[in-house]
Amino acid sequence: MRAKRLSPPARRTTRRWRTPPAILHGDEPFDGAGVLDEIRGPLGLLLWQSARDVALWAGAEEEARGELFAEGADEWLHRLLRNGNGEVQLESPLMTVVRMVADPAEARPETVALACQHIASWADGHGHTATAIVFAQAAALAIPLEAGAAYAVGRHARGRAEYARAETWFRRAIALARQTGDWQSYALAFLGLGNIYRQRGNYPAARRFHVRALRAARRHSLRTVQGSALHDLFVIAANSEQYDDAERYARGAYEMYGADYPRLPVLAHDIAYYWMLRGYFGAALTVFQALLPHMARHEDRMMALANVVRAAGGAGQRRLFEEMWDEVWEGIARNETLENAGEVLLELAHGASHLAEWDRAERAAERAARLATERSEQKIRMTAEAVLESVRRGRVARARAAEGPAPEKIEQSDAFAADLVRSLNASLVAR
Repeated sequence: MRAKRLSPPARRTTRRWRTPPAILHGDEPFDGAGVLDEIRGPLGLLLWQSARDVALWAGAEEEARGELFAEGADEWLHRLLRNGNGEVQLESPLMTVVRMVADPAEARPETVALACQHIASWADGHGHTATAIVFAQAAALAIPLEAGAAYAVGRHARGRAEYARAETWFRRAIALARQTGDWQSYALAFLGLGNIYRQRGNYPAARRFHVRALRAARRHSLRTVQGSALHDLFVIAANSEQYDDAERYARGAYEMYGADYPRLPVLAHDIAYYWMLRGYFGAALTVFQALLPHMARHEDRMMALANVVRAAGGAGQRRLFEEMWDEVWEGIARNETLENAGEVLLELAHGASHLAEWDRAERAAERAARLATERSEQKIRMTAEAVLESVRRGRVARARAAEGPAPEKIEQSDAFAADLVRSLNASLVAR
């Protein structure tokens, strides 16, 4: 029998990764128009021109950069900087752009990108979200192989609800991170994708992306990213009524964050609110009260107090309900322009309903509906109308499980609440 000839082994080839392109423009009429809309006067013009100059410089071949800008272009920018910039934080990064225009052949991509990232951070902190995207994108164009810069564009775009643009930048960040071994950006970009799908209401897809982020974070010992992934998985499971998973993810996120992590109060609030909707009013109330010293912004404190009102009503603690009701009701009366006034009033209506305080519940729900109508807040208006209908029928709208949680579940939630309170108090002492 003839021996079978074996084919030589196939030559191994280096795998070529394809980096997907990203969306560079939103619905603005021309590049950077959002900067001029958000920031008027010489400073807005300076920022708009600076972003355009960086994008032009970043898109040119290195050998062609020396001839990009007209003679005197840097002097014009410098004049704008002297005359129109009242922001001390912007002086250094904008001077970096001026120097780039003055000598484009010698400008270093990392230095230019860092300047743009500083400007994006300043803009984000001042609520100039379109400007933040423009400069985050300029930074990513200056250092096109940096996954972290691509992730930052996606984060800013998602915050502005430009989901299509955000998704392309997150996917680009994942590809770049995989090529360069930047596993933190890799995991964070999957979290970003998951949050986009969660905001769109596609929970199965969101869960898949968050699980991938969690696996990457575990594989590379990224503890805080693990905490964020578990936190997001908790929210998804809670919204999907997968209660056993939700409780497991919540405990896991708490253990990953630790007492000194800045996002611990956010997690504690989310868990307490979940408990309140499930009917674990005692545990929720304990945590909401411990959260009050952590609420620095007036809007956040009003929301926290309203949560105390609702949980106290559910727990049957009438005295605490009365005390907190007066404080919140008077606070809203003094300032109906409060950003979250409608949500605060809805919490009051729910709390009053739990104690069969029908007149108070109706007043709060009617006020919430009126404010929501004036502000075109459709979801709040619809919820307020549903609460009103329930109140007028004399029935309390409760979460499905509120008719009587199992005693062992109440015991578990109370124990977890005690752990959360200890950590929240410890973080206050450590400040």
